[in-house]
Amino acid sequence: MSIDDQVNLRAISVRTVRFAPLVYPVALFLSALLLFAIQPMFAKMVLPRLGGAAAIWSVAMVFFQSALLLGYAYAHLLCRMLSPGLSALVHLGLLAIAATTLPIRIAYGFEAPPQGGLELWLLTLFAASIGLPFVALAATAPLLQNWFAASGHPHAANPYLLYAASNLGSFAALMTYPFIVEPLATLHSQVQAWSVGYFLLVLLIATAAVMVARADKPAIRETTADTTAASKIAERAMWTVLAAIPAGLVVAVTAAISVDLAAAPFLWVLPLSLYLLTFVAIFRDRAWVAHERVLRLVPFATVAVIVTASALARPYLSALLMMHLAAFFVLALACHGELYRRRPAPARLTEFYLWTSFGGMIGGIFAGLIAPHTFNGVAEYPILVLAVLLAMPGAFAGGPGRFLRHGSPGLVLAAAIVAIMWLRVRMPAGAVVPTEIALIVLAGAMLLLRRQPALFFGLAALAFAIAKLDPLLSPIEQVRSFFGVHRVVEDPAGRVRLLMHGTTAHGAERVRNNDGTPVRGRPEPTMYYYFGGPIGDAIAAARAAQGRLARVAAVGLGTGSLACHRQDGEAWTFFELDPHVARIARDPALFRFLSECGPDMRIVLGDARLTLTASPEHYDLIVLDAFSSDAIPVHLLTREAFAGYLSHLTAHGVIVVHISNQHMSLWGPTAAVGAAEGLVAFGKDETPTNHGDDDMRTRTQVVVLARDVQDLGDLPAQPGWKRLDPNARTAWTDDYANVLGAVIDRKFRR
Repeated sequence: MSIDDQVNLRAISVRTVRFAPLVYPVALFLSALLLFAIQPMFAKMVLPRLGGAAAIWSVAMVFFQSALLLGYAYAHLLCRMLSPGLSALVHLGLLAIAATTLPIRIAYGFEAPPQGGLELWLLTLFAASIGLPFVALAATAPLLQNWFAASGHPHAANPYLLYAASNLGSFAALMTYPFIVEPLATLHSQVQAWSVGYFLLVLLIATAAVMVARADKPAIRETTADTTAASKIAERAMWTVLAAIPAGLVVAVTAAISVDLAAAPFLWVLPLSLYLLTFVAIFRDRAWVAHERVLRLVPFATVAVIVTASALARPYLSALLMMHLAAFFVLALACHGELYRRRPAPARLTEFYLWTSFGGMIGGIFAGLIAPHTFNGVAEYPILVLAVLLAMPGAFAGGPGRFLRHGSPGLVLAAAIVAIMWLRVRMPAGAVVPTEIALIVLAGAMLLLRRQPALFFGLAALAFAIAKLDPLLSPIEQVRSFFGVHRVVEDPAGRVRLLMHGTTAHGAERVRNNDGTPVRGRPEPTMYYYFGGPIGDAIAAARAAQGRLARVAAVGLGTGSLACHRQDGEAWTFFELDPHVARIARDPALFRFLSECGPDMRIVLGDARLTLTASPEHYDLIVLDAFSSDAIPVHLLTREAFAGYLSHLTAHGVIVVHISNQHMSLWGPTAAVGAAEGLVAFGKDETPTNHGDDDMRTRTQVVVLARDVQDLGDLPAQPGWKRLDPNARTAWTDDYANVLGAVIDRKFRR
């Protein structure tokens, strides 16, 4: 090679190094943006296929963590086996193959879910639909950082700096999705924009590949063996544990806060955004918050989680959500701070990411797959918080023996409380104040003992156990399914029995009179379903207008309260998503509405959008009363859903929609979808006047829709009923639903 050629090569190399700080961060930012934009976007696409359950996101997180591990493993192998230039060429080939699967869509063959094995079905759906592009994008971040480390740039010795750019892109994707993308763009336009971004990323990676090939640097390799095999195993184990705990926590926290609002990306992305923000804050030369200061905040965060876990705090839901998120942020920050402190040299960068992604997958599998089938409640949340305490520095100072000796009193007390809960021992009716005092005392003691990890852990376990005791309700039965936790409970006096889903009652029955004697005969509907309430009036008006109701479809079973609104000669069918709810409602030892008012009523299991549409019958009345805790599944209020209802509604039939909700105003969306389908809509919001402690009627919001106002009989003239104006709102569809707008309406407009 001539001297001129050498000079030209050096000039090219200099220009390559000069542009590296621009190309690599931009490519990393865009790859992370696409990687995390696809998560809420595709999960939203899947929602209508499976009842709008919040658990879809938990299973989706398991897929995302598993695909991330696969991408990191692929990147690790490329970096070990090939030079940076060749690995860039191979990766461009994979990206090109993945591009053939675009645009993103649900794979053929997944039109309807099976009755069982929903988690496996979901994982397969995600893998078949977006598996290849997701894995290709997941591998991009560690590969780009490895290429940068081999680029010869002055900052190449610390490629972890680029990790912040990657996580900043992830954070930007998740924060813009609920507040900008979802409210303003349809799914179709989101998918098209994502495809454009993908091809732009391929061009950037091709540029980076040319740069790394021209740099002509060998792959960085580990040249020293200054640690023993045993110490490396321990090191990798800690990477795995410190990554697994916050990854499991993000699933548990998401489940805790989303069950009472809606199964929607709007809520899912908040914990995940905070999770990623901790990486941005920590993986840098100078952390946003010193790790030592974060460790001092961990006891306070633990106390905050204990307070939010208490049943006594449920009325203050908005404050609880903020405490959940703040505490989670501190705990995740502590784990990731420890993870960054234990990071290896750049030569082991892809190995480090491989083990941390493995830990993320383990945490997601525990919280998203194992816990729902192991515990009958959301026990994974406190378990993971306690795991944070054990993973912090100094937890096992002096060895495990010292920990057990000093922490045993608290652990013994915690075990005793857990045994009491397991045996379902009833709390005394006046135990509210003592329980509050006990939690305050324990929280104070924990903060005083925060420098003694063993005792702190014992007191924390005890406090969590006490927080789970509900002095306001006595447990009868509790069961957990893919769709949530269902509890059958009684008030302390034993007079009223309720079915709770999350923090919301889905029906109540008076089981004993004031003198303690059992209630006999036909039970009377309570709560939203009381005779003379908006739901009862709507059913009666439809019956009067048509002369009789031959067939009635009720979407959502609950305790079966609606069954007692049936009259002789009417054929009622309930469409229920969760088999556990059907079993509870059918059991006369728990609730008697079905056994007394409709023992012959048919219950069809499965999502009503599929099962009702598949029904060969037409109905004079359809009642939509489907809840998931306090959330109404959004996919039941879309134009596609209503088109299915109308195809099975008789010519003069009526649709009754129960929209009572603490967090979303659904008047506008319901009126808009009705107007879009050519229906007239009337609504009523009734707060009943209580007549004492025995009254069990609840504020009820109902919308009634029909093709013609004459089909509603005299209902529009009855007090409280008003015709609803959609106010030029856009009707929700499977392609577009502004859940955030409904939340804002509820907060500011009521």
